[in-house]
Amino acid sequence: MYRYSIGYRWFSGINAILLAAIALLCILPLIHVAAVSFSSSSAAMANRVYFWPVGFSTEAYERTLANPLFLRSLVLSVERTVAGTVLSMALTVSAAFVLSRSFSGRSLYSWFFVFTMLFNGGLIPTYMIVTQLELTNTLWALILPSAVNVYNTILMMQFFRSIPKELEEAAYIDGAGYIRSLTKIFLPLSLPSLATLSLFAMVWHWNSWFDGLIYITDYRQYPLATFLQTIIQGGDMRNTNIDPSQLQILSERTVRSAQILIGALPILLVYPFLQRFFVQGLTMGAVKE
Repeated sequence: MYRYSIGYRWFSGINAILLAAIALLCILPLIHVAAVSFSSSSAAMANRVYFWPVGFSTEAYERTLANPLFLRSLVLSVERTVAGTVLSMALTVSAAFVLSRSFSGRSLYSWFFVFTMLFNGGLIPTYMIVTQLELTNTLWALILPSAVNVYNTILMMQFFRSIPKELEEAAYIDGAGYIRSLTKIFLPLSLPSLATLSLFAMVWHWNSWFDGLIYITDYRQYPLATFLQTIIQGGDMRNTNIDPSQLQILSERTVRSAQILIGALPILLVYPFLQRFFVQGLTMGAVKE
C-alpha cells in the first residue's frame, strides 16, 4: 500500500480547502438571489435577507410566471438557444472535418478562418448587413452573425486530426466515404468535444443580450437576457407588465431576483447531464490495447 508523504498530504489538503472556498464564493450569490426571491417585500427592501428567506413568499414567482412578456422572452430564448446551437455545431463540425483532411490549399483555407479571429468588420458593418438583409426583429438576426465560431472550429479540427488515421483508412477499405466516416467514426469518438463545444454555444446564446438590444427594436421580441438587462440594469420596470400597486407589495428586488433565478435555471440544469463528458476529457483515445 502506497503511503503519501506529509508534504503531499498538506498540499492536497490546502488545494481542497482552496477549491471549496472558490466553489462557495461562486454559489453564495446564487443562494442570496434565491433567498431574496422567496422573501417578503419588506424584508428585501430593508436588506435583511442574506442566505435564507425572510417572510417566505412565492408571490414574486407567481407574478413573474403570469407575465406574458417574460414568458414570451423565455420562449424566444429557448428557440434561439436550440436553433443557434444546432446550426453552430453543424457548421463547426463540417468546417473542422474538411480542414482536418489533407488536400491542396488546406493551409490557405485554415488561415482564412484564423484571419477572421484577428480582424473583423466591426459592429457598424455587421449592423448594416443585418438591416439590409431585413433580418431585424427576427430570430435569424441573433443566430446568423455568430453561427460560425472560429475558435470552436479550430478546437474541433485539432481533435479530428488527433484521431488515428488507421481507423479512417480501415473505413475507406470497407467502402465508407467521407460522410459515413464522419458519422460512424469521427462523431462517436468526439462526444466529449461535441458536448463541450455545444455547451459553449448554448451558454453564449442564452446569456447574450447586447445583440438583442441592437437588432431587436420591439421590446416584445426581446430574448430573455435582453429583457432582464433592460429591467435589472436599466431599471425599467414598465415592461414587467405588473400593476404598479402590486409593485408596492412585491418590491422590485423580489421580482428581479425571481426573474434572474428563472433565467439561470435552464443552464444550471444542463450542466449535470454534460458533466460526464467533461470527465472523459477532450482527447479521449480511439485505439485501446
